[in-house]
Amino acid sequence: MNLKNLSKNDTIIAPASAPGMGAIAVIRISGPKAISITQKFFKPFKQGKKLSDAQTHTAHFGEIHDGEKALDEVLINVFHDGKSFTGEETTEISCHGSTYITQSIVQLFVDAGIRAADAGEFTMRAYRNGKFDLSQAEAVADLIHSTSKASSQLALSQLKGGVSSEISKLREQLLNFASLIELELDFSEEDVEFADRTEFIKLVKNIQKLVQKLMTSFSLGNAIKNGLPVAIVGEPNVGKSTLLNALLEEDRAIVSDIAGTTRDAIEDELNIEGVTYRFIDTAGIRETSDVIENKGIEKTFQKMEQARVVMQLFDYSKTAKEDIEKVAEELSDKYPEKEILIILNKIDIVQKSTHQGSKTKDAKRSELEDMMGKEEAEYDFNRIQNQFTIQNEKTNLSLIPISAKSEAGIKAIKDVLSSLVDLGQLNTGDIIISNARHYNSLKDANQSLNSVLHAMETGIPGDLLAIDIRAALHSLGEITGEITTDDLLGNIFGKFCIGK
Repeated sequence: MNLKNLSKNDTIIAPASAPGMGAIAVIRISGPKAISITQKFFKPFKQGKKLSDAQTHTAHFGEIHDGEKALDEVLINVFHDGKSFTGEETTEISCHGSTYITQSIVQLFVDAGIRAADAGEFTMRAYRNGKFDLSQAEAVADLIHSTSKASSQLALSQLKGGVSSEISKLREQLLNFASLIELELDFSEEDVEFADRTEFIKLVKNIQKLVQKLMTSFSLGNAIKNGLPVAIVGEPNVGKSTLLNALLEEDRAIVSDIAGTTRDAIEDELNIEGVTYRFIDTAGIRETSDVIENKGIEKTFQKMEQARVVMQLFDYSKTAKEDIEKVAEELSDKYPEKEILIILNKIDIVQKSTHQGSKTKDAKRSELEDMMGKEEAEYDFNRIQNQFTIQNEKTNLSLIPISAKSEAGIKAIKDVLSSLVDLGQLNTGDIIISNARHYNSLKDANQSLNSVLHAMETGIPGDLLAIDIRAALHSLGEITGEITTDDLLGNIFGKFCIGK
């Protein structure tokens, strides 16, 4: 965003609805000339009714004219200064959703001297006019980009001021004591203390406890907002692509008996119980001289580092129990902060072999086909799971037998994934942080509070103590926008879409 453009004297215009054809498009105009310039091009069907005389929050039906030429029939909503989303005089033109009509109306106003809005400028003006604080402004963007029930609910909670209220309380408590410390500095020659150090230590520890609670919530908030990344890994031909297709219930990835078919990471999303999961089907891990396949394998390891969940697949019909447990233990130890799902695929082949006996080839094939169509209860999941003790030894590890081909066990995978995200906090009113900028500011505030406690315990002079307190206040103020810079604002609002 070009902050040099921002001026209360400017009137700005932009489509507020998504680009492309649709039944209706909405064009927003905001600024001191919004009503007068709209009236210039508007011919109401009810004669004698002027927009300048209209009450706020009223709708008016008529046509937008370019001279004698009618561009479209429109419905215009009028909002008076201080009564709109931006806090400024605003009109919103609802026209037919033709790209040509929308562009023609916008160009008509631009030719008349109205400036095209920058990305996020309407929300920037709302923030500048005190309609909401910075964290609430960011929640507007999160709400627009929400892709699941949980992410929408979280963004709406933040838009209502949940985060702002919590941060403001923490900052106010710290600010009250900071004022006493600053007062002591004014009377430093008289060696007096206005602030009870014992009470202040209790206060700082309490504030720090709340800050750390908010920081801890970021793991959940980030997963809800951006989706939970799940890397599907394993050797070639263990059924990774078949599993991805089974999870998504569509043929998203190419399935082949030829090893090394997947050369690059394939990503897709699935909503489970209101939460988005981002599945990443990676190249099979093996030694190969193929340069392109090797690049895919390198990317596999990168995706494992980035993922919150690593889903390690094995061909259960060909892999020894000891080898499975060895890899499972290595993954659990290497990624203690991640959830490891050990998926034992192709159990249908194993079960088939235990029932073959002396049947003919055709009879065996018939039995396998029948088995594929049966319910999951036909597979002896418990017997397979009970062979492995490692899942009882590692808290971040689950072991799930499946047949990706017949989709047996797929529900068990979804149930485990769903259990990783506790949505209970959304319903209890607990504040959840989902913004990385907020998390980093809380992290800085926590570090400053550590310095404050250290200063109190070691008897550091008040002027140095005041520096650490100011740093903590600054970090908390950055979240709500009480402390801002043009660079910060430009970065935040520049990521908004045009028209918002």
